[in-house]
Amino acid sequence: VIHTDHGAQYTSRMFADACRRAGVRQSMSAIGSSADNALAESFNATFKRETLQGRKSWSSEREARLDAFRWLHRYNTRRRHSRLGHRSPIAYETASETTSTTLAPAA
Repeated sequence: VIHTDHGAQYTSRMFADACRRAGVRQSMSAIGSSADNALAESFNATFKRETLQGRKSWSSEREARLDAFRWLHRYNTRRRHSRLGHRSPIAYETASETTSTTLAPAA
């Protein structure tokens, strides 16, 4: 999934075709809705701050991809998120999968 704004480069047929060929699903917030875009903006800012800050380049595209994968793996499995009760996304999802969604019978 790629989340973008409504810039001309992202709404073009050429970009949509490239996404389709790459197997990427496009996501755009509603026009004028900053709330829709807040999560993606926060995620992107964190990624940039934690991976790009102070870095000028990688030795290869492969190294850049590996760096991004390492960060995403850490983000999802070990990095604690205050919004999730100071748990990683994986721990949060695992806990919510095992939580019963039915009410106990009334006495």
